[in-house]
Amino acid sequence: MDHIETADVDLEEVAPGVYLGDLSTGEQASMKYWRVEPGATLPVHRHEHEQIGYVLRGQLTAIVDGTEVPLEEGDAYRFPSQERHGAENRSEAPAVGLGVLAPPRTDPDWRQ
Repeated sequence: MDHIETADVDLEEVAPGVYLGDLSTGEQASMKYWRVEPGATLPVHRHEHEQIGYVLRGQLTAIVDGTEVPLEEGDAYRFPSQERHGAENRSEAPAVGLGVLAPPRTDPDWRQ
């Protein structure tokens, strides 16, 4: 069993005000911990991985193929493989959540 505390996650700033860190990576999937600061934008991107996630705290606006989808604390989401998506934090507080990617994703390139 792997045991990782969120306090020990090494967060990388992948875009200004957008932080991502690995919680756990297995053979079939990886789990990410993310934080998006107020006013920050996760650039629109796509990847081969299916992505499901959960908003632990705060609010985001997901941008999916040009459509805006509000995500609130307690909401779950899914992005199919190759779906173009991004997010903006238009609130006054950080948004924090979890994302699971299958197959595992270890080295994201946010400019794709």
